[in-house]
Amino acid sequence: MNEVLVGLASIVVLGVAAQTVASRLRVPAILLLLGTGILVGPVLGLLHPDRLLGDLLLPLVSLAVALILYEGGLTLRLRELTSTGGVVSRLVTVGAAVTWVGAAAGAYLLLGLDVRLCLLLGAILVVTGPTVIQPMLQHIRPTGRVGSVLKWEGIVIDPIGAMLAVLAFEVVFHRGLAEGPVFTLVTIGKTLLIGGGLGLLAAGLLIVVMRYYLVPGHLQNAVSLALAVAAFTASNVFQDESGLLATTLMGVVLANQRLADVRHIVEFKENLTVLLIGTLFILLGARLEWGQLAAIHLDVLVFIAVLIVVVRPVGVLLSTLGSQLSWRERVFLSALAPRGIVAAAVASVFAIALAEAGYANADVLATVTFAVILGTVGFYGLVAPLVAFRLKLAESQPQGLLIAGADAWVRATAKMLVEQGYRVVLVDTNPANIAAARMAGLTAWSGSILAERLVDEVDFGGIGRFLALTPNDWVNERAADRFCRLFGKVNVYQLPSKNVARDDDPMHGLIAGRALFGPDVTYRVLQQRFYRGGTIKVTRLSEQFTYKDYRAQYHDAVVPLFVITDTGRLNPVTDAAALAPMAGQTVISMVEEQAQAEPGQALDQAPQGSD
Repeated sequence: MNEVLVGLASIVVLGVAAQTVASRLRVPAILLLLGTGILVGPVLGLLHPDRLLGDLLLPLVSLAVALILYEGGLTLRLRELTSTGGVVSRLVTVGAAVTWVGAAAGAYLLLGLDVRLCLLLGAILVVTGPTVIQPMLQHIRPTGRVGSVLKWEGIVIDPIGAMLAVLAFEVVFHRGLAEGPVFTLVTIGKTLLIGGGLGLLAAGLLIVVMRYYLVPGHLQNAVSLALAVAAFTASNVFQDESGLLATTLMGVVLANQRLADVRHIVEFKENLTVLLIGTLFILLGARLEWGQLAAIHLDVLVFIAVLIVVVRPVGVLLSTLGSQLSWRERVFLSALAPRGIVAAAVASVFAIALAEAGYANADVLATVTFAVILGTVGFYGLVAPLVAFRLKLAESQPQGLLIAGADAWVRATAKMLVEQGYRVVLVDTNPANIAAARMAGLTAWSGSILAERLVDEVDFGGIGRFLALTPNDWVNERAADRFCRLFGKVNVYQLPSKNVARDDDPMHGLIAGRALFGPDVTYRVLQQRFYRGGTIKVTRLSEQFTYKDYRAQYHDAVVPLFVITDTGRLNPVTDAAALAPMAGQTVISMVEEQAQAEPGQALDQAPQGSD
């Protein structure tokens, strides 16, 4: 009893710890998770998943994968497919076929495996997966359409890949080529009918439950989880591996309907997914045996290289012919196709099935799959950011701003920043503020800055800084703490607390980000100045009009907010008292109207860039 309890607790703790360390180091979490699993499993022999969970292991793995895909489906918005739907559909069909054939051929020629095993391996390696794609996209923050394409491909391809694996397994190991075409058509039809039908039914039931308040609010997450589990299980009972389609489609339908608010469900599922991903990779990594790891030789590494250098680029090339994607975007698509949890789970399931059937080389399937996962995640995790920067699809030091808060003075500041050439995204829960921002031509996202779904729904291309400018000190603190993990503390800023002088203030001294503007420049101070007639002004300094002259002109009627260097770097002001911008630099400030007018001088557009 104690052994089982310690084992389960260790899996959860190790999974969360590995993801926490990966977040701090800004490396793909899957690398640390699999590395940790291998360390406590085959290397140290401390964890034995098969002995710990027995026959429950693989059903639990399959169920966890289904819930991960359900959460992934909840992040997909059909409007993202307006200009890229054709590319996504070809990537999950033509691209999948190229990957299947290419991986199977590579396994046959390089690894010397049986043809049947090669076809099954190729089907398994079709999938990429949201568990590895999303963290990489969050780290790179590519601009334009390419991020949306990769997100959609990573989620949609998983149920397709699982179905292909079932087809390959049944046709090549049991039914033979004579029955193959008929069986394939019947299987595809049943998968679409059963998986798709149950996914739609489950989504419809949840919408009705939530729209008409048939259950209390605190039970809605539980009902959502139960319906997803029921849809997955019922679908798999009637058709093997169709449950992934059911849960994915259920999530997509819920994400794109307007009859019921599912935002709280999305946030709950994302928190659950963190635990599931950590648990799964620890378990699957620990299931490997030392002999399997020792079997990874040069031929396996060459096989991984072929997948990266040949198979993926060919699949992307054929899938993007005639599309509106630029050549840079196509190259970047070719440089990001890591394999993740679904490949690992499916390979483990079929490796056991083959071993039970007496197939001699069954272990090779899991060994090669795990090697591909480690190889592709490691390679793409290191190379993809460099490729994005060289192709100018991402910036090494992006100057754009994500701002929490969209009140009037914040909108005026954002408007001026946009006019200077910087990308700004405002986030606010107030519909009036969001509407006013959009009417002013600003990009605004309606919702809480603390919402987990924000990272999935907002395009972070060109965004490298975060500013917490809400009137709520607690929200500013929590938001700054959250985005320190994404942007790094040096690029996270927040307003000082309105009660900063009080010794009994629980917020006093608890600053996650860098304090903005000065210790006395609180939200209330800026708001009052703005409503007294303050405006946002841009002043370019010169040898004839220095910063000393600038301060003498306005005295206490000016609050410096940003400085733009001569290279175009945007620096939020953190200590106005120590500020000393030089000639050629530009100062953005809030100036009250009763101050003297600025001396007339030419104001050139400040270029955007990085120093």
